[in-house]
Amino acid sequence: MAAKQGWDRREFLRTAVGAAATTALSGFSPLRAMQLPRGQKAVVVTFGGGARDEETFAPEGQENIPHMIRELIPQATFFTQVINRGILGHYVATASLATGVYETWNNFALTAPRNPTVFEYFRRDLKRPAQDAWVVAPSNGFNRIGSSDHRSYGENFGAQVILPKQLLAAAMSGKGGVDYDHLLRDNYESPTSVPTAPSREEDIHRTAEILKLSLSDFTAHAKSLASPDELSVYIARQLMQQLAPSLLWITLHDIDIAHSGAYSLYIDGIRRSDRLCGEIWQAIEANPEYKGRTTMFILPDFGRDSDLNPGGNGFQHHRTGDALSRTTWMMVLGPGVRQNTVINRPVDSLDLVPTLGGLMGFSTSLAKGSPLQEVL
Repeated sequence: MAAKQGWDRREFLRTAVGAAATTALSGFSPLRAMQLPRGQKAVVVTFGGGARDEETFAPEGQENIPHMIRELIPQATFFTQVINRGILGHYVATASLATGVYETWNNFALTAPRNPTVFEYFRRDLKRPAQDAWVVAPSNGFNRIGSSDHRSYGENFGAQVILPKQLLAAAMSGKGGVDYDHLLRDNYESPTSVPTAPSREEDIHRTAEILKLSLSDFTAHAKSLASPDELSVYIARQLMQQLAPSLLWITLHDIDIAHSGAYSLYIDGIRRSDRLCGEIWQAIEANPEYKGRTTMFILPDFGRDSDLNPGGNGFQHHRTGDALSRTTWMMVLGPGVRQNTVINRPVDSLDLVPTLGGLMGFSTSLAKGSPLQEVL
């Protein structure tokens, strides 16, 4: 089933991007790509709440992802079969992507990863300062994702984590926030709320100072935004402008509104995520600190259930562990990455961390995945 899905996605891409992709397929060999310039950077964009092919890469779904189809894939190497063999919960799955090891704790626990994260490998091995690795995360449940509790690594080598919803909630404290309710919804997956990570007022103000934001300007701008992911991308762009971190990880979460059962909102989430990915790439290309030396990775954490599986709820959930829930894709674009190239072999979602290590020159010794030679 997974192999058939990968082949179908390859066929979808043929129709979407034309004969150039076919040429790239037939002529590709996994040799080393062009040498990247020194001082390279990486931006990773993950989706908490994957989308099925029917609503994206299938012919009937391509209208929902015009930026990926028309702008990004023609510049990218596209992996059609990325398999997630771990727990299909968004925090634990995203932590697995960030460690290169399938983490196994309760998805709703405020728990640090057990294994070193890519941020710890990056900072410890390359002796990078704290402000060179950042995570922009979608909900309070992600507050521990920046570093593990591994005794040889830990928070002294981790990424700094910004939770835009927490920042907004703190800025609105005592002022009434009805105009911001659509930005503060924290959990679509469970009827019970995720525990809120404690925050200190001095930490909120410190973050605002780092981003060179006044809290009043931030709240005024937030009122104009349509979703939590727009808020996250706004914060990520501020980080890029003010600090230009070499390793930036952004997790989008709007698609996960599918858990509400509203198909129209699920489609809106897909369309918004597609647009925001295009905006992130435009921000990279427009920023002299990033242009020409940044590799961008885009991938869902996992998929969603098939309509044909009686044990699932179709687009609404990801509970069955079937091929549609576990098989996704990854797009890689940037200098040295082959353009308009489709890779149809199955790869593992754990391969992301070793690939980042190979790209940027740091060891990922405890990760279980394998470097993707097609982009190294």
